[in-house]
Amino acid sequence: MNSYLSVIEYMYEKLPVFHRDGSKAYQKGLKNTLDLLQELGNPHKNIKCIHIAGTNGKGSSSHYLASILQEAGYNTGLYTSPHLKKFTERIKINGIEIEEEFLIQFINKYQSLIETIKPSFFELTVGLTFLYFLDKKVDIAVIETGLGGRLDSTNVIKPIASLITNIGLDHQDILGETLPEIAFEKCGIIKKDTPIIISERNNDTKWVFNKMAEFIDAPIFWAEDNFKVEQSDNQYGKINLFENNELLYKNICNPLLGKYQEKNLAGVLQLIKILNQNSKFKISNTNLIKGIENVILNTKLKGRWQKLGENPQIICDVGHNSHGFKEIIKQISNYKYDNLYMILGFSKEKDLRSVFSILPDNANYIFTKSSLARACETSELEALANNYQLKFLKSEKNVNLALEFAKKIANENDLIFIGGSIFVVGEIDSL
Repeated sequence: MNSYLSVIEYMYEKLPVFHRDGSKAYQKGLKNTLDLLQELGNPHKNIKCIHIAGTNGKGSSSHYLASILQEAGYNTGLYTSPHLKKFTERIKINGIEIEEEFLIQFINKYQSLIETIKPSFFELTVGLTFLYFLDKKVDIAVIETGLGGRLDSTNVIKPIASLITNIGLDHQDILGETLPEIAFEKCGIIKKDTPIIISERNNDTKWVFNKMAEFIDAPIFWAEDNFKVEQSDNQYGKINLFENNELLYKNICNPLLGKYQEKNLAGVLQLIKILNQNSKFKISNTNLIKGIENVILNTKLKGRWQKLGENPQIICDVGHNSHGFKEIIKQISNYKYDNLYMILGFSKEKDLRSVFSILPDNANYIFTKSSLARACETSELEALANNYQLKFLKSEKNVNLALEFAKKIANENDLIFIGGSIFVVGEIDSL
């Protein structure tokens, strides 16, 4: 294989891929990952890492942390999933995506090993990531889990600190039907003598975290006990940071506009404080502020309450479960508009009733689907809209046609929101 496209085609054809195949691609246990890493020389054992899990917000939190560490001058690796446009988005150093040539050489060199171990797409990507980060001599790597934590392929590291953003109902077919069951899976990233930070307290799950931290002997920190982040305006990205109810910084520019970022940032602030106290990594106040302000510039993050147009305002967000949609709806309530249009598409396995039950009844709905086989059919979404007495306008076969239709009927004072699936957002041409 001598081209990037041939390598990607090989990976998609040969390996089980979750975003295409769903839960049947999820391989429980770490054996494949550990066997692969063993043959690669165990690169993960020679990299300092921060590990991040959670139902929602782990991607944003990972990018905030990476940006802050970059501002502090550290050669910073960042591993996230899934990608929106291109596979190489998953693996970055200082915001620069992995070179296509490195991927080509990796697959060609280890093809026979891959076909012997038969890892999943995700397991192979994890091995590739750690080998790449070691080769490029990163000072620190921010590693986002895929699903859960306990059996996630990334859970082979001994991080210097870990962060769990929140717990919500998602992937119940894999992680469990209840919040405590899902919390138990996320708790799998907690390690002995390693600080664990929880960004958001939930009365249904806090006992799970406390018990696990006590059992494993890990110091636990509840971010909201120490830090608070508040938007100083509703739409335009100014925030105030508080520690122990004292104002630390005022009117910091935050380009990630979602109000839900307040909770994510509290966890990030707590983790940065712990790094400053307990590690060789030192982050100044200036590094912290610049890292927040430059998070998109430094990491090239997309799809988090991202503005795509004005007159009418067009916003997209990758939130894709009921927990995420509660935050999306709160954010929409801060906007002034004449009419609200919501372009939505979902994946098949989602608990769509829990989402549709909270969708605003003043919106006009346009349904679509991604190109993936796992995409939910628009006819099912239409039926749900009817059941919940939501105003359905039209279905389109892809998100760009749906957006074109919405723009034709919207006026300049309207708001168009696009979401429901990471993959729907990823297929927006203007993203």
